[in-house]
Amino acid sequence: MDLQEDLLDLYKVVSTYPAIDNHTHALLKEEHRDAVPFEGLISEATGPALTEDAIHTLACYRAAAQLGKLLGLGETAEWEDVKRARSAMDYDHLCRTFMEPTKIQCVLIDDGLGTRDIVYDYKWHDRFTTSPTKRIVRVEIVAEDILKDLMDAQLAAGGVQTRALMQSFSETLASELTASASDPEVAGFKSIACYRTGLDVAVNPGWADIEVCLVTAALRYESTKRLRLSDKALNDFVVNTTMRIAGEFEKPVQFHTGLGDNDITLAKSSPSHMQPLIKAYPMTTIVLLHSSYPYTQEAGYLAAVYRNVYLDFGEVFPFVSAEGQRQIVRQVLELCPTNKIMWSTDGHFWPESYYLGTIQARQALYQVLEAFMKQRELTLAQATSIVKRAFFENANRIYKLELQPHVM
Repeated sequence: MDLQEDLLDLYKVVSTYPAIDNHTHALLKEEHRDAVPFEGLISEATGPALTEDAIHTLACYRAAAQLGKLLGLGETAEWEDVKRARSAMDYDHLCRTFMEPTKIQCVLIDDGLGTRDIVYDYKWHDRFTTSPTKRIVRVEIVAEDILKDLMDAQLAAGGVQTRALMQSFSETLASELTASASDPEVAGFKSIACYRTGLDVAVNPGWADIEVCLVTAALRYESTKRLRLSDKALNDFVVNTTMRIAGEFEKPVQFHTGLGDNDITLAKSSPSHMQPLIKAYPMTTIVLLHSSYPYTQEAGYLAAVYRNVYLDFGEVFPFVSAEGQRQIVRQVLELCPTNKIMWSTDGHFWPESYYLGTIQARQALYQVLEAFMKQRELTLAQATSIVKRAFFENANRIYKLELQPHVM
């Protein structure tokens, strides 16, 4: 068989092999389909940086062309053309138009994005897949809900008692995380410590520091009735509790790393800060999300030298240009063992995010593997095994889904 025939076989596998989307979010309910600016499809920016600047990126130009083609507008469609066309479509038809071509067999949904009222329940998404949807539990949201209930009860009783609050919080958090870890519907946990206080998580936060953070949080909550975990020792305590329980129940813990909106401190979003945490919990599986972009090479290094670290190459589709995506995939493959990489769309709100996240990832992976094969650095068997691991086998094993690929 000559090289061209090998490349054709590789293209067929990359284009059609079923996928497990290991990190996603829920779609907007029909009645809330316009609740969030559609430009969030192609950028993590907010405000004018999103609505006025993001539409002038290479990522946006490419997305408009790809969406326009599927909508029958042609590849010269502009962003506003796409927005008008999708707004005129029946919502169920819109969702199916963009979900069906993805060949996603199973999705793992982080349903703690903070928009519960306007998005569908995770099980609703089963209509688009051949295997049941599973949950990813966002631990900071669990912790905030617990603290709100405890603080409300203490305030109603006359005031916050810090020691009693800490004791109750610690016990209730452990109990709820244990219940989630025991739930067959839960595939794993997710931490957004990167957003809140950074990835330099202390392995043993001091009790005195945690209590000070609780007092601070209680005072804020008493005056504003709003609670957001933004105190480092308290956040670190939540992460450590999660790591311990997840390790006991063999549930992976996903961490937001790298690419995000302006709420993160970029310098603290590198997974290199996580080395002490990785070492402290060798029995807990850690998944570094979002390609850790722009720290992809650092993430690949960690996955290469620590048995419990895995790397997700997602979210850069469609946020990064096509050439940037190819560079990221190359960086993932530079050092990271191919049995430790997984793919995701980070799909959220709009079905188009699942579609673009899928077709662009398949294109980038094919183009990178094609180049390696042309350079005689990979055989067809090796290249196709990488594809199957990245899109299906690794996630299936790591999350213990026990699925068989539904190859069409």
